[in-house]
Amino acid sequence: MRVHIATDHAGLETSQYLIEQLTAAGYDMIDHGPQEYDPLDDYPSFCINAALAVKRDREQGLDSLGIVLGGSGNGEQIAANKVEGIRAALAWNNDTAALARQHNNAQVIAVGGRQHSNEEALEIIKVFLSTPWTNEERHARRIGQVAEYERTGRIEGKHIDA
Repeated sequence: MRVHIATDHAGLETSQYLIEQLTAAGYDMIDHGPQEYDPLDDYPSFCINAALAVKRDREQGLDSLGIVLGGSGNGEQIAANKVEGIRAALAWNNDTAALARQHNNAQVIAVGGRQHSNEEALEIIKVFLSTPWTNEERHARRIGQVAEYERTGRIEGKHIDA
């Protein structure tokens, strides 16, 4: 599996650790930056680039997921979610990581580098990477509604306040 990873200064140490550990576990890791510590860097472009790469890979039929990291993971998740068709989920434990895949078919996980030790972050991410999408109708229907709103600004048969 190919895994795209991006961070900011707050998650750089965790990112480097994850790249090392996940490469050793057999994942094809693609680093979208940054390459060096800069306390004033901006995460949006790094995270958007990782999410775009996941989207391109998946459109080509490749098995690909993404990881975005920051101090809390919140802003990084928001940035990745701005890529049309990408669902990025903030995970803070194994259950939220598994549910992001099982129920939401999330393609990107966001983790707060300042919220977890490197070992904890690795465990959460391993759960995300190894958990399959259930493809249950109720979850697919809900994901479809979100995607429809993203494309059209409406959901057929549902009331959306204008």
